[in-house]
Amino acid sequence: MKYALVTGASSGIGRHISGELAKRGYSIMAVSNQSAQLDDLKSEIEKRYPVSVLTYSLDLAKPTTAKELFDYCESNALEIEVLVNNAGILVYGDVVSVEYAQAVNILQLHVNTPALLCRLFGEKMVQKRNGYILNVSSISAVMPFPVISLYGPTKTFLRAFTRALRSEMKPYNVKVTCLLPGATHTSLYDTRKINISLSMKLRIMKKADGVARSGVKALFAGKAEAVPGLLNKSVVLLFPLLPRFVIDMINRLRLRRNLKTS
Repeated sequence: MKYALVTGASSGIGRHISGELAKRGYSIMAVSNQSAQLDDLKSEIEKRYPVSVLTYSLDLAKPTTAKELFDYCESNALEIEVLVNNAGILVYGDVVSVEYAQAVNILQLHVNTPALLCRLFGEKMVQKRNGYILNVSSISAVMPFPVISLYGPTKTFLRAFTRALRSEMKPYNVKVTCLLPGATHTSLYDTRKINISLSMKLRIMKKADGVARSGVKALFAGKAEAVPGLLNKSVVLLFPLLPRFVIDMINRLRLRRNLKTS
């Protein structure tokens, strides 16, 4: 039985990626720290597709989790043919104001854990001369912005790491793809601060199922990257050309507005 391991599988893009992979005949090893949502996912997928879903509730922001997850799969003889590093968090705020524990979590979740999972499961894929790795980055990877100064650069690492890993794995018939979504309707966004319905109407924000479909399709087509949506493709191309002083000016305006409202 061939398995796809999906981190952050309980909601959002990860949940829909799990469904897309189940549709392709993969049983799912679904991992996140939301056990109730994982149970819902298991019930939903097993009703719709002739595959099995194994759930594993785990805090992927801890330093030991990559090895723990790999050892679990090894001890249960699970053949992981597809690895999807999707788990992530969105932390707002200047670096010096972000809670220390949150800073540790985002660095571990976006940098250490996915890189180490690629190291461990990638070695098995090289031995078998077959496998697929999908790392979920973000269009924020193309430009370091204030307020998301931990989120964007960690996603930049994930994009650059995926590019390098792709070259290393290519001779061994292991396909590696990076998914760079823009704003996506998931639980990452605070509905009290963002008008979701307006963003969806203006097509600034995309549906999670469409983003997941684009990523999985690109993975099996052997593409290096997937950027869902014309607007997002434009951002990836044009934002790196934006002069730094423009970013600084926007940040100064933000600080002035905050001072007025405080």
